[in-house]
Amino acid sequence: MEKIGSAYIHGDAYSLGAFIAYLVLVSLIGVFSSRFSSAGIREFFVGGRKMNRFVVALSAVVSGRSAWLLLGVTGMAYKIGPSAVWAVIGYIVVELFLFLFYGRRLRHFSEQFDCITLPDFFADRFEDRSGLLRLTLALIMVVFMVSYVSAQFVGGGKAFAASFGIETDYGILLTAGIVLLYTILGGFLAVSLTDMLQAILMILVLVLLPALAILHKGGLSVVLAQLQALDPKFVDPFALSVGAAIGFLGIGLGSPGNPHIIVRYMSIKEAEQLRYSAVVGTIWNVVMAWGAIFIGLVGRTYFTRPEMLPNHDTENLFPVLAQLHLHPILFGVAIAAVFAAIMSTADSQLLVAASSLVRDIYEKFIKKGQRLNKKQLVIYSRLTIFLLVIAALGLGYLARDLVFWLVLFAWAGLGASLGPTSILALFWKRTTRAGVMAGLLTGTLTTIIWYNIPALKSMIYELVPAFFLSALATVIVSLLTRPPAQVDDYFKSMRVANTARKHKETQD
Repeated sequence: MEKIGSAYIHGDAYSLGAFIAYLVLVSLIGVFSSRFSSAGIREFFVGGRKMNRFVVALSAVVSGRSAWLLLGVTGMAYKIGPSAVWAVIGYIVVELFLFLFYGRRLRHFSEQFDCITLPDFFADRFEDRSGLLRLTLALIMVVFMVSYVSAQFVGGGKAFAASFGIETDYGILLTAGIVLLYTILGGFLAVSLTDMLQAILMILVLVLLPALAILHKGGLSVVLAQLQALDPKFVDPFALSVGAAIGFLGIGLGSPGNPHIIVRYMSIKEAEQLRYSAVVGTIWNVVMAWGAIFIGLVGRTYFTRPEMLPNHDTENLFPVLAQLHLHPILFGVAIAAVFAAIMSTADSQLLVAASSLVRDIYEKFIKKGQRLNKKQLVIYSRLTIFLLVIAALGLGYLARDLVFWLVLFAWAGLGASLGPTSILALFWKRTTRAGVMAGLLTGTLTTIIWYNIPALKSMIYELVPAFFLSALATVIVSLLTRPPAQVDDYFKSMRVANTARKHKETQD
């Protein structure tokens, strides 16, 4: 091995070859999907609501993970031991609920009222004739999504630098170029198919790497004994405070508020197929999470002190451990898995931001009531994605520290504002437009205030109080205002759909 910067890499063309093969494959998927996605914005942004249940399952779980799972959770498990499991339990449980209940209702509503985006749903659900609610939601989503995408590009650039010795700036451009190519060509279909490929890569590496590392150590019993000798907390899943555990569990509250996850449920061919997706998606979530945690645990036995890792950074554990235990070709696959995690989030967020601008602001607000050419809207959508990539690159180059600061709010801010309001909109008839606006405002402001007050931030992750205060504000204001006139029709149609489904199951 040779040293490049602060990371060690294999001096082997096989690793680079395997990685390039992955990049070529995702680009070909974009080309393959381009014809279907050019038919109209419904096809471009939600796959024409014809997506396969297996593709939806994998796409939904990996689009919400990004490199946080491969780099962040592995580093967390390295630092604090198996108690890092609480950081993954929350989102696994919440996303199971989303598949089984939330997603099915949203899929029904979205077909009934031809909703393509989350602001579409809110606008129809609350009879937003002025467009103010739609515009507010669209702008919030665009700001957070561009920040998110920018961070993914910067993360890709750093991964290129650490893995192949490429300058970080060139790595950022290369990451952006690849994501841009298949997203702009293939739209939602390409993004979902590449997500499926990326999910397979991620689970392959997350199962294979810890298994090999444990085997090379002499087995699980040897690893556990070494961890116990280093520090008992490395074998104790309860070695953390109640506040920390609640904060970790609270990470899952972000899932129902992040549109790049929610849009997957809107895209499936039939709402009832989400039960199958729930099983597949949950199994995938659990296996990937445990793989990441075991990488952190076994990694501690190889590198007993953080100072032994490049830059003393625990998030470098994954690539370093992969270099030690994987064949050069598999090491290339492992690096591809890191990029898969990055790209599966960046491409989804680009589509969400573009759909907010083209569908919610241009078509439904600026050109409200006008009949627009479907294929022309697809052209505008592709142009918008290109401009969003330029904006994300600019933000990444000019304000890298600000980008990552904003990303901290993106998950928490969207989760605290859109999460409780969308759940209440789907399950509580008395939810009103004014209540939703109050919830959006409360969730966003609480997230920002809580994060910036050290005494509060040290108590618990800001998403948890922000989520529940947002829900409380939505309920209180809704009780003081009048719900939409057609709300009974929305919920009646859902009951009819459920009755029809149960009758069909009885007949079968």
